[in-house]
Amino acid sequence: MGQVLDLFSPPVRDWFRATFADPTPVQERGWEEVAAGRHVLMAAPTGSGKTLAAFLWCLDRLSSEPTPAEAERCRVLYVSPLKALAHDVDRNLRSPLVGIRHQMENLGIKPPEISVAIRTGDTPADVRRSMERHPPDILITTPESLFLLLTSAARKILASVRWLIVDEIHSVASTKRGSHLALSLERLCELTRAEPQRIGLSATQKPLEEVGRFLGGAGRDVSIVDAGRLKTMEVRVEVPVEDMTRLTTEDEDSARGQNSIWPAIYPRLLELIRAHRSTIVFVNSRRLAERIAARVNELAEEDLVRAHHGSISREQRLLIEDELKAGRLRGLVATSTLELGIDMGAVDLVLQIEAPPSVAAGIQRVGRAGHSVGEVSRGVIIPKFRGDL
Repeated sequence: MGQVLDLFSPPVRDWFRATFADPTPVQERGWEEVAAGRHVLMAAPTGSGKTLAAFLWCLDRLSSEPTPAEAERCRVLYVSPLKALAHDVDRNLRSPLVGIRHQMENLGIKPPEISVAIRTGDTPADVRRSMERHPPDILITTPESLFLLLTSAARKILASVRWLIVDEIHSVASTKRGSHLALSLERLCELTRAEPQRIGLSATQKPLEEVGRFLGGAGRDVSIVDAGRLKTMEVRVEVPVEDMTRLTTEDEDSARGQNSIWPAIYPRLLELIRAHRSTIVFVNSRRLAERIAARVNELAEEDLVRAHHGSISREQRLLIEDELKAGRLRGLVATSTLELGIDMGAVDLVLQIEAPPSVAAGIQRVGRAGHSVGEVSRGVIIPKFRGDL
């Protein structure tokens, strides 16, 4: 199981062996395809090390090859469907970059300065201008920001891109965003000096062949690494009242004189959150996220949870995520902003209020718990009315 590491340079190989026991299946099979220069779609459950499977070969090349002229520095382009996921990947790259640098120094090799930058709708104008003058080695962006970049004068910084990584590609493949992204990928190929290698990361959602065709576009063969394994999930449905047709308690958020199920839901949420180390409560609207967070904190008489959704500023979202990872918060009440592959640390329970938007979304959400390899994902679905059941 470790022979694939012989593909890498000694500093990268030594760093990996000092940090991990063995490569995961998606890493072992994915690295062989990437090192061979083939376009590849890697499919594996959450917590399988897909991000490192995509990035490690790129980091190996960036650290071992001569540093190009500044105008040609941008060689890795990572496209994320979510801004929050983009920032998470930026944070997760720091450890291997620092570790590889230390290994190079230990071997007496002068390490290059590998820069990483994020370009999204939240990126200030002065930072974007600086990025155009001094392109990063690794650029992290979203489909929409990539489209805008490709239609501006700043697109010249992408002419040197050699590796194109598209994360959570299954979430956009069949959508309007996916159509726009496919167009942007073709525009990128027209711009670059050589055809970039395409690396797609996906959950194990079938049919993978269709996702692979989307990744490759017209006329390109894409290898598929299906490292899918049965992710163990324990999901139960909890009805917060004995009879959902007979609600006897009023809630101040409901119309006057109208009975509500919420007075039964809030205490149960608090009980479950306190019984676990770290919890994500998923809801289907921003307004509901704010309301539940406020009520749970009111019942707890402390700031136990925070709301997390797209209307919150980037700085505030990052602060909230870091507070959960550090254990200063016991939970987050989130919309789809935390649904995809964002690493939220040691989350051990997911609560879903009312039915999720789809079966796929429900699986993704429950998969946020027990995110590490081999862990069980535990979830509780709490219906609001009989239609949810």
